[in-house]
Amino acid sequence: MFGVREIPLEGLGFWGYALFKSFVTVGVATALLYYRKRSWKDLGLIKPDKYWRMLGITAITLVFTVLSILVFEIFIRDYISNDAQAASTNTAFIKLKGNVPYFFSIIVFVWIESILEELQDRGFSLNRFEPLFSKTPFATILAVLMQAAIFGFRHSYDFSPRSITTGLIGLVFGIVYVSSGRNLWPLITAHIILNTLSMIERL
Repeated sequence: MFGVREIPLEGLGFWGYALFKSFVTVGVATALLYYRKRSWKDLGLIKPDKYWRMLGITAITLVFTVLSILVFEIFIRDYISNDAQAASTNTAFIKLKGNVPYFFSIIVFVWIESILEELQDRGFSLNRFEPLFSKTPFATILAVLMQAAIFGFRHSYDFSPRSITTGLIGLVFGIVYVSSGRNLWPLITAHIILNTLSMIERL
């Protein structure tokens, strides 16, 4: 995940490069799963038994995500410098301001990226971190915290408000994932909704 970002592919643009990184990461993860005679179904990419339950879990995920971000914004954000915010992320959204055609041209890529991030962070990473801590009684907790920290950090590669809020999203998503039967679809749905709302907010 961290190594692939060093590959110089400037011509792809922000969204193309984001998708490239995620596809490579998910591709490597798929190969590792195949090597271990496992599949994405084993990690939760399966059809939900009950759609009303899936939508309920999605709603709960969104509520707790918003609450966690509000708590951060109210009580913690002022104590963290915003100077380290990644400039590339800011410039990636400049063209979106007031540009409805551009919004519709990238929204499908945003949805694909949402799916790929859930596969690599909640599906693959969390389930790979658990065995690393298997000798402790807190293996799942540590795995949830680890994937949340990585999820937050790799969105801006600094200790900025953006990386922390993204890490909080990863934390909530990780907790919901392990406490609701490890089905990825509610999280994928919630991720798509959050990212779509984020894009609309930037219009």
